[in-house]
Amino acid sequence: MKLMVLAVRRMFAALDWPLLALLAVMAMVGMATMHSAVGDADPRFADQFRNFLIAFVVMWIVAVLQPRVILKCAPYVYLLGIALLVAVALFGVTSKGATRWLNIGVARIQPSEIMKIAVPLMLAWYFERQSLSRIRARDFCVAAFLLLIPAALIIEQPDLGTAMLVLASGFCVMYFGGLSFKLLIPVVLVLGIGLGTLVTHEGQICEPDVNWVVLHEYQKNRICVLLNPGMDPLGKGFHTIQSMIAVGSGGVYGKGYMQGTQSHLDFIPERMTDFIFAVFAEEFGLYGGVALLALYALLVLRGLSITVRAPTQFGRLVGGAMSMMMFVYVFVNVGMVTGILPVVGIPLPFMSYGGTALITLGVACGLLMSIGSHQPQRDT
Repeated sequence: MKLMVLAVRRMFAALDWPLLALLAVMAMVGMATMHSAVGDADPRFADQFRNFLIAFVVMWIVAVLQPRVILKCAPYVYLLGIALLVAVALFGVTSKGATRWLNIGVARIQPSEIMKIAVPLMLAWYFERQSLSRIRARDFCVAAFLLLIPAALIIEQPDLGTAMLVLASGFCVMYFGGLSFKLLIPVVLVLGIGLGTLVTHEGQICEPDVNWVVLHEYQKNRICVLLNPGMDPLGKGFHTIQSMIAVGSGGVYGKGYMQGTQSHLDFIPERMTDFIFAVFAEEFGLYGGVALLALYALLVLRGLSITVRAPTQFGRLVGGAMSMMMFVYVFVNVGMVTGILPVVGIPLPFMSYGGTALITLGVACGLLMSIGSHQPQRDT
């Protein structure tokens, strides 16, 4: 009996209560917005509630695991993810022109989602092994190689949005691991020149007969639509224009809960997934949007707070990557909804409909809780 009580106490001790409180608020806001977007009679509303429950259970399981156990499992999770990505390339399921899914009989999974967690775990594992000696430039080259393999496989599917998140989470591990900021200056210069060229020569570069070589045609169209949504207002630019109208029509105070005309008259495309922020902003206005972003900021800050108190380099690298991954999620999604970034199909954390993304976020939060609750002396 005492052992059972002790086990229950350890399970509850693994939870980070400030983080859990923030997640509970996010879940309530997410379900309320989903109710407005689809209604409680729609089966997707019940499915989303189930997805939250599954994500919470997964988060708790991961939180109970000790960091040293996670450290040992990291390379195996990475190799499993690579194997699944190769399997997708060989005999994956194609839908809407993209081959991103793998049919395993009982369900259809998207292996690229695994890499959002597997890549930072693998890189953190690698840097942890090098921590006894000085990390050299060669180590960053190896880390870059480990990062680029899954990113290339995901881009080939094609799934640029997920590849961006994988690259961002892996880059965070490398940066927190000691990558010099000076090495990023050439990259920033190249990006600046590229963006400047796009803006100044948009009319010529976005002509239909111009081939961008490194990008698919639909990816080229997304960038061109970002520069000029009015070039095809009823086609390629429809998503961006309608989401911007919804956000702007909410004004300062919003139209009121379930009173959004753009969403309820079906003008907002993908309103329960990629563009759910437009639904929220239309109904709750500027104040509501700022409050939601403040909630996300608290979530990220709590993750970083756990990170700085981590007793091991592995914990600090993983915690920092998980926290920044959630930041990138929010930044890219809100950016594409408000028309400052191209549409890349990245969901809004704890708001957008979908089980895979929620479970991924559940694992990320579970890793943060595991890092924060398990100290080296408790592992002995």
